[in-house]
Amino acid sequence: MHGSENVPKKGAVLFAVNHPNGLLDPLVVATHSPRISHFLVRAAVFKKPLVKKFLATLNLMPIYRIRDGRNELSKNTAVFNECFEILKNKQALMIFPEGSHDKRRTIRPISKGFTRIVFGALEKYPTLKIQIVPVGLTYQKAGDYPSKIALHFGKPILANDYFNQKTPLDLKQIDLLKKAVRGQLKKLSVHISADENYEKTLQTAHKHHVDFTQVQLLNKALEKNTFTALKKEKNLLLPLYYLLAANSILPLLVWRIIRKKIDEIEFIDTFRFALMMTIFPIFYLLQTSLVWVFWSAEIAIYYLLISLVLGLIYTKTAPTPAE
Repeated sequence: MHGSENVPKKGAVLFAVNHPNGLLDPLVVATHSPRISHFLVRAAVFKKPLVKKFLATLNLMPIYRIRDGRNELSKNTAVFNECFEILKNKQALMIFPEGSHDKRRTIRPISKGFTRIVFGALEKYPTLKIQIVPVGLTYQKAGDYPSKIALHFGKPILANDYFNQKTPLDLKQIDLLKKAVRGQLKKLSVHISADENYEKTLQTAHKHHVDFTQVQLLNKALEKNTFTALKKEKNLLLPLYYLLAANSILPLLVWRIIRKKIDEIEFIDTFRFALMMTIFPIFYLLQTSLVWVFWSAEIAIYYLLISLVLGLIYTKTAPTPAE
């Protein structure tokens, strides 16, 4: 994590985050941000009533897009008004201004939706000061386990500098703010231009076994179109992985079944995280109980602690699988 000192400790803050990896993105930023945030995520995940109630407890709010149906777009008015109040109360709000998730290593054009929230809040509350903090997320290899993540908080952008209370809002103000945010995001995460050379550039980077989490170094290499070849990392902890797999055979079988049904690679990490927070703990507790029954409480406690520690060691130290 880099740049956490850039996050204002007080006042209205809007985190503008790139979106390469589904619902895991807000979780990564939220667990590393010094400010508790409210989140705007795509409305599709709110379809089931129970899920909607659960997500609401996590400060998640739906944002409706044209693909959700034209009739649904009107619901954004209430959501935007709620966002205005969050900012007015000098809280933090997190949005994904690209509008959708995409694993490609490029910062896509910024949508106008986030400017509607920013300028709408300033129109409603003229004395309000809003700081926009661009946040860059870069995964070494989204969808694989384990995978390193680089998180960069950018310099705050004062939204008021792009808004003139005395004149009607125009496209120039909107475009200038979008340009400022996108400009920082391109420096805070790995950005390969989405042109006809994108795939060729990406393949070259993979051949050199680059570390995508070294964001600044890699972006400089991309500008010069020169890469420093790194040795392919060997997974010296592979025996530990097989030991962990043998110790977690049932939840891993469940994961394999679920994994095959996931259509979008951007949601693989999201579902894996959910499984690790639910089925894996239940399985370990049941297995610990069996050890307790057939051996002793002391051995059961040692078994549980060793299982958790070995899992943590592998997650934190094993290299990300190669492309």
